[in-house]
Amino acid sequence: MSTRIAIVTGGGDCPGLNAVIRAVAKASTKRGWECIGVLGGYEGLLGPTDTIPLDYRILSGLLPRGGTILGTANRGKFSAKVGHGESRALSKELLDGVKTGMKTLDLFALVSIGGDGSLSIAQQLFEYGIPVVGVPKTIDNDLEGTLFTFGFDSAVSCATDALDRLHTTAESHNRVMVLEVMGRYAGWIALYSGVAGGADVILIPEIPFSYESIGAKIQEREHLGKKFTMIVVAEGARKKDGGFVTSGTQMKTGEARLGGIGAIVSTEIERRTGKEARVCVLGHLQRGGSPTTFDRALCSIFGATAVELIAAGEFGKMVAFTGPQVGSIKISDAIGKLKTVHPEGSLLRTARALGICFGD
Repeated sequence: MSTRIAIVTGGGDCPGLNAVIRAVAKASTKRGWECIGVLGGYEGLLGPTDTIPLDYRILSGLLPRGGTILGTANRGKFSAKVGHGESRALSKELLDGVKTGMKTLDLFALVSIGGDGSLSIAQQLFEYGIPVVGVPKTIDNDLEGTLFTFGFDSAVSCATDALDRLHTTAESHNRVMVLEVMGRYAGWIALYSGVAGGADVILIPEIPFSYESIGAKIQEREHLGKKFTMIVVAEGARKKDGGFVTSGTQMKTGEARLGGIGAIVSTEIERRTGKEARVCVLGHLQRGGSPTTFDRALCSIFGATAVELIAAGEFGKMVAFTGPQVGSIKISDAIGKLKTVHPEGSLLRTARALGICFGD
């Protein structure tokens, strides 16, 4: 019987991927299993396969290291997401190719680390008879079934640090500063960083905004002697009766590419209020760098738990932080169900109690 497992990373990169790889490899080695890494996403399982051994030499120094040593892909043959909430089924040829690759590599299980798109692929592999477990990864924290995905805390930390830095320049010049953050169709990064960074206005996809409401907040601050305003806007934020702002699409190879709302908000506020406004787009800075302490711990727990699921033969499951424990749910219960900010959630209610405007 084979005692070899493999790890594959898919979708966008984020802090903590290497920490999960390290945890899976160390926990599997402890059980006497061999662990290998698949390079370049799922396509590394197709012939000719492309893998590396995950031994102690490779694992050294991985815990604080950003990105993924295995490489990743969110486009190509295994792109499961093609637009605003759309998905694509894998062909039988691809599924057979993965199954053949697993047999060639003498694997008895696969650990899939990724977000909704990558785990949608994992679910299709499982339904085709391939033993797989999932680990939830996305800085957007929009995956159903888990309170937190790894990478989210690190992205929020980056955005909060940016707000701290922008705050001083906004105050010095009496400006309106607009910070655009990632998050796609969910406002988790904007909400958490906005509250933690002292934002005055937070714009998220879940609450369509109006410029009149934002302008009123700016004027309110002016009357109080506050000559500057800090605005955090999620890339998926949209005004009432408006659509998503995109900087391009990848309809054949991936999801629609959101972005540009920050510049629009900045220009419109300056036009309406006469105040000088500037925009800062964090972009992929949120995906880079070392994971935070919380993410390092979460990644270690996720990786070790994934190995426990394999040992128990609980395939088709995803590791999940259900609070206060880390357990598991079916992958099918997590995918295709966007987890968004609840209008009556505790953090959003806290933000309103603090006087933060959401543009509604």
